[in-house]
Amino acid sequence: MQTTPQPAAAFDILQTYLGARAIFTNDEFKLIRTMFVPKSLPAGKMLQRGGEVAQYAVFVAKGCLRSYIIDAKGKEHVVLFAPEYWWLADSISLNTQAPSQFFFDAIEDSNVLLITPLSHETLIDRIPAYSTAFRTGLQKHAAAKDQRIVNSLSTTAEERYLEFMRTYSSIATRVPQWMLASYLGVSPETVSRIRKKLARKSPRR
Repeated sequence: MQTTPQPAAAFDILQTYLGARAIFTNDEFKLIRTMFVPKSLPAGKMLQRGGEVAQYAVFVAKGCLRSYIIDAKGKEHVVLFAPEYWWLADSISLNTQAPSQFFFDAIEDSNVLLITPLSHETLIDRIPAYSTAFRTGLQKHAAAKDQRIVNSLSTTAEERYLEFMRTYSSIATRVPQWMLASYLGVSPETVSRIRKKLARKSPRR
């Protein structure tokens, strides 16, 4: 894999993320830095393709990525948006070496840090704080995933849209409408109708 040299800023962002969740020594951060591979992704660039065995977990330092699947009819279904400070990985493929179902690509010009399963396990074994920080972040992401499943089963399209806007308002302005619709499980036309309906309800200034 070819990588593009990046300034220390990408790792500085990871260090801020980890440091907010556990206490590390300078030597521990030096070791962590050696385990991550920086990579720049222009908008639209593919990082992982479905059908391939996943090679890396991804930490997004700058920009926004998405995870999606393609069904038998060739339709894309967005599973996750990953902006700054988010992890993106197919843990099943990484751990079992089974082909991944997921495609990862960049929605915006992005800087990411990649880590292999072996390097990740090395850090977990050698740096307890890394394990704590990673587990804390993973629990947050798992809770968000569970809530999304509940919402998809028990709420209307408008309610899902409003919940997304409340929770991820900064992402909503960065992704195309058709991607947001795919994430919500509705058509772009439905998102357009919801937005027009809400605009009519908003008080005029």
